[in-house]
Parts: sequence; C-alpha cells; structure tokens
Amino acid sequence: MAAIKDWAADDRPREKLMLKGASALSNSELLAILINNGTPNKSAVDLAKDLLAACNNNLQRLGELNFKQIVQLKIKGLGPAKAVTIAAALELGIRRDSTEKRKDKIVSSRDIADFLKAQLQYKNHEVFVVMFLSTAQNIIHHEILSEGGIDMVMIEPRTIIKKALEYNAKSIILCHNHPSGNLKPSRSDISLTEKIQQAATLFDINVLDHIIVSNEGYYSFCDDGVI
Repeated sequence: MAAIKDWAADDRPREKLMLKGASALSNSELLAILINNGTPNKSAVDLAKDLLAACNNNLQRLGELNFKQIVQLKIKGLGPAKAVTIAAALELGIRRDSTEKRKDKIVSSRDIADFLKAQLQYKNHEVFVVMFLSTAQNIIHHEILSEGGIDMVMIEPRTIIKKALEYNAKSIILCHNHPSGNLKPSRSDISLTEKIQQAATLFDINVLDHIIVSNEGYYSFCDDGVI
C-alpha cells in the first residue's frame, strides 16, 4: 500500500487542505491530518476511517469520546499520543461552538440553552452547571458544580447558595444535561429544583430557570410553567 507521501498532491490531506481549504476534505481526511502518520499496513486516512467506523460514522458520537475512550477502542496504530491530539482537537471544537453561542445578557431561555447545549451535549455523564447573574441579568460567572453518573448527578442547595453569595448574584439559572437524550425532567430534577428555590428565597436570590439540555434540544422549567 502506498504511503500518503507517495500519493498525488491533490490526494494528500495536508496538501489538499492548503490548495482547496478545509471544507474540501472529508471527515476521514481531516482526522488523518491529526493522526499524522499510519502504520506499515494502514495509512493515516485508513486509521481515521477505522475510528469513524467505531463511532458508526457519527461525528456526534465521536465528539462524546474522551482520551481514555479513544484509546480503549484499541485501533491498531491509534495509541495514546494520537488519541491526545484527537481529544484536544475535539475539545477545541466544543469550546469554539460554546463561545460563539455565549450571551452576556440573558433575555430568553434559548439565550442560555444554546450556549449550554454546545458545552454539554457531548458529555456522556450528567453535569450540573449554575449560571450566576447580576440584577440586570448579565452573566457574572458560570461553573460546573457537580458531575455524576450516566443518569444522575448530586448537588447540595447550600453549595449553590454559597457560590451565589460569593459572586453577589441576584439571580441564578440551573442547568444539567441528560446524556440519554430524553429532555423530560425526572421527579428528582423537580424535587431538587424546589429545594434550591426554597433555599434561594431565604437569601433573596431568584431562580430564573432550570434548563435540561441534550443533543436532542433543551427543556426549560420556566417556559413550561414549572418555575
């Protein structure tokens, strides 16, 4: 099998990108540039195709993989060094997307949901995030306060209130993801929201919303009249 360096210039991923731009490359060719080199039996493009096949050629699924999970796929020729590069590139893509969708001032649930969805939709475990807002509903700070299992995350109301007081927040927006894709709030989601509301009221802090995000979209407690 010919090595990539022996291919026609137009067929080499790097040269193709320089000549025609990144949009002209297939997903496997873009990954091949990150992989850099192959094995005696497979080119970097072949390894990229193997990686995509392991994810059912689904970029959403690929984006959910972390370094350890890429290594655990046990694709020959795709070891820790290459997995680190791929994981770093995937994380940069997620950060770029979430940065583009960040709003400094919250007007509607979609303003915050788009940002949080971009940030959390690739997580394969539940993550609980709190947005801390000023009186004018400008975002002061946002932070992951708890990470849990596939379908459950634990968070103490006092942890949230302590952070809100630390940032002198007048309002907060709660958010967590559902890796399963199901956007319907569970009984524990509703119960937790009520407990946080009760605790926040004691300190004159307003819980504006609780948003659940997944790769399917988002659910807003406020929009649905639950808050």
